[in-house]
Order: sequence, then C-alpha cells, then structure tokens
Amino acid sequence: MTPYLIAAAVGYLLGSIPFGYLMVRIFKGEDVRTSGSGNIGATNVARKSPALGAATLLLDAAKGLGAVLVARVLFSGPDQQLIMTTAAFFAVVGHLFPVWLKFRGGKGVATSFGAFILLTPKSILCMVVLFLLLVVAFRYVSLGSVAVAAAFPLLAWAFHEYSDPRQLILIAAVSVLVIWSHRRNIGRLADGTESKFGTNSGAGSDESGATGG
Repeated sequence: MTPYLIAAAVGYLLGSIPFGYLMVRIFKGEDVRTSGSGNIGATNVARKSPALGAATLLLDAAKGLGAVLVARVLFSGPDQQLIMTTAAFFAVVGHLFPVWLKFRGGKGVATSFGAFILLTPKSILCMVVLFLLLVVAFRYVSLGSVAVAAAFPLLAWAFHEYSDPRQLILIAAVSVLVIWSHRRNIGRLADGTESKFGTNSGAGSDESGATGG
C-alpha cells in the first residue's frame, strides 16, 4: 500500500467519525438527524445544547488536524507535504460522506479548517477574518462559509502555500466539495429565504456548516 493510500485511508476514517451524532446520542439520547436541519454539524447540535455544539465544532476541527498529524508522523521526505494534503482532503471527504451514517455527514468547513491549519496557515487566518467580517456585515453564516471556501485555493496560490501543484488541485477540490454541500443554502440566499445568524431557522432549513462543518 502506497503512502498516499495509507494517508487517504487514515484521513477518511478519522474524518468520518460523526462527533455531532455521537455527542447528542450519548448525552441526550437522541438522534440529531431527526431535528433542526438534520445535519450532524455543530450548528444543528447547538440547537440541542450550545455546549455540545461547541464541543462538536472543536472535535470536527481536531479530527482534520489529527489526520494531517498522523500523515506527518508516518511519512517524511520530499513528498511529505503532498501526502499530508492527501490526508487533509480525505478527512473532509470522510466528514461529508461518513460510511457509518450511510454517507450523510456534515458540510466540511470546520474539518477543513482543522485539516489545513498546518498546511496553509496564512490562508486559514485570512479565511477566518473574511468569514467573521461577512457574518457580522450580512448575518448569513452560509454566505461566509461559501465565500471562504471559494477564496481558499486563491489564497493558497497567492501565499504560495504549496510545494507541489497537485496540492492546489486537492485544495480546489475541497473548495468545490464544501460549496456543493451548501447548494441548498446558496439557493435560499438567491431567493432571499435563507435564515440569518441569531434567528430560529426552524426544522426546514439546512445549517450553513461554517460552525458545524
């Protein structure tokens, strides 16, 4: 098995741990997918318990970071950065499509931030600032999520936070996946029905994923 396959497998398995689902099941005895948006991310979990939502946010980010750290420990050499980026990519894939929940997971933003914080720190910092500015200005968390996802490959390119062009391809793929996971939010933003931050979005809406990733 090549280093890339190992990194992909480790990344996917760690990313697929459904912390939001597990937290609500363990501490509330409920299935978080049956309430709110039906998403397993921190925003929907926070509707059950703000404390569990915060814990889910941190754990979703941590599993992305963990995948990259494992890849860094296991592999060295000139291809290490690409192998770590492979692990990061598949951690996001695992979060979006966890085999344990019939491939219905979260939206990937928190996991993406954790997975790439070591690989593209300048880009992640800029994305956090951009996200906060957009949410404060417009109160749409989904808008901030989609905007930073779209900006990610451009920022990584501008800061030259890659050693191999294939890393940029994987970063762009993460961006596409996160934007795709917000497709319903984008539709609601377009027709003016998206819920704003701080309002009760109700059972019929999807969480933005920026805090629930």
